[in-house]
Amino acid sequence: MRTMGLDVGSKTVGVAVSDALGWTAQGVEIVAINEEEADFNMKRLGQLIQEYEVSTVVIGLPKNMNNSEGPRAEASRNYGDLLTQHFPVQVVYQDERLTTVQAERMLVEKGDVSRKKRKKVIDKLAAVLILQNYLDAH
Repeated sequence: MRTMGLDVGSKTVGVAVSDALGWTAQGVEIVAINEEEADFNMKRLGQLIQEYEVSTVVIGLPKNMNNSEGPRAEASRNYGDLLTQHFPVQVVYQDERLTTVQAERMLVEKGDVSRKKRKKVIDKLAAVLILQNYLDAH
């Protein structure tokens, strides 16, 4: 069984999965959602959970720098609740402070990734970083 990492936003969810041994994280895709219309695209997440035989989902928890939780952390927890209602997976949360900044920096340092292209992959890369941090800690 594999582990899936999610970077949950209001419009997209970046998705990453572990290798079969649980050592490395690879980006899979960015799933479109519409938080305002309560369309969280559980159908696509379910397909990915089944395809990759996922048993644990790691959701990035965007805490504030003072370790408090704001509205985005609450939205991430709500997304985790939805996942457990729909699928037989364990949901855990991983502090994701600065992962999007780290992902942006990695893409900028690469040098040949335009701002438009960065926007298309940043959530997936953030999901990879969230999952890899979790895998390294466990």
